[in-house]
Amino acid sequence: MAPAGFPASLSLCVCLLLVCGFAQAGRLLVVPMDGSHWFTMHSVVEKLIHRGHEVVVVVPEGSWQLGKSMNFTAKTYSTSYTLEDLDQKFKYFSHTQWKTPEESILSLMTGSAKVFYKLMFPHCRSLFNDKKLVEYLKQSSFDAVFLDPFELCGLTDAKYLSVPSVMFTRYFFCHYLEEGTQCPSALSYVPRLFSKLSDTMTFKERVSNFVFYMEERAFCHYLFKTATDIASEVLQSPVTLEDLFSQASIWLLRTDFVLDFPKPVMPNMMFIGGLNCQQGKPLFFMLSLFST
Repeated sequence: MAPAGFPASLSLCVCLLLVCGFAQAGRLLVVPMDGSHWFTMHSVVEKLIHRGHEVVVVVPEGSWQLGKSMNFTAKTYSTSYTLEDLDQKFKYFSHTQWKTPEESILSLMTGSAKVFYKLMFPHCRSLFNDKKLVEYLKQSSFDAVFLDPFELCGLTDAKYLSVPSVMFTRYFFCHYLEEGTQCPSALSYVPRLFSKLSDTMTFKERVSNFVFYMEERAFCHYLFKTATDIASEVLQSPVTLEDLFSQASIWLLRTDFVLDFPKPVMPNMMFIGGLNCQQGKPLFFMLSLFST
C-alpha cells in the first residue's frame, strides 16, 4: 500500500537519478522486470519523463506489459520464447506457489521458480545477439541504468556499458544484496528470508538461521548460473553475481526501515517507502464524506 508521502518518494527517486545536476535533463536506460515489478517501476519512469529526462526502455518481444507507453522510447529484441510460453510457465509457477508455497532456498531452486527463470534468463543472450541494438546502446551515452535486480540482464547491461546503475527493488532473495553493498547482516539478529524467524532468536533458532544462510551460499549459485554464464560470455571474462551486484551506485529500497528487522545499512541504500504496484485511488466513501 502506498504511503501518504508517495509523491515525495517519487521526487526522491528523481533527485537520486540526476547525475548531471538539477538543471540538466539526463539520458536514462531502463531495463525492467515484467509483471507486477513493472507497474511499480513504470510510475517512477513516467515521473522522470515528466521532469524532462530522456528515457529508453529495452524490452523483449515476448512480454506482458513492458513498453506499452507512448511517453518513452522502447527498443525491442526477439526472444526464443513466445508470449504463450511465458503464460504457460508463469501459470505453472503461480499455481505451484498457491498450492504448495516453496519455503526454502532449496525448494525454490529445485521447484517452479527454476522452471520460470530457466525460460527468462536466456533472453539476455538474445539482446546481445542483436548487434544493431547493442550498437545503439553503446552510441547513446546513457548517464545511468535504472533496473530491477530480479532482471539480471540489466546488471549485465550496466557493466557492459560502464555506466552507473540504480537498483529499484523491495528485496532480493539470496545473499547478494548484502555482499553487493558490503552491508553486514548479523545472522544472530537478522532473520533470513523464508526462515520465519524473528529478530529475538533463541540459540537453536540462530543455528537454524545459519543453516538457511548456508543453503543460500550452496544453492543460489546454481539457481542463477545461466545468468552468470551469459554475463561471462558478454563481458568476455568470468563473472559472478557478487561482481554484478557490487557495481550498483544506488539502491532504492521500496520499504521503510521501521517495517523491517533492525540491521545496518550503507550510505547508498535509500528507503523510499512502499512504492508497490500502482498508486492507490482515494476510497469512495472518503470522497463522499468530504463532499457532504
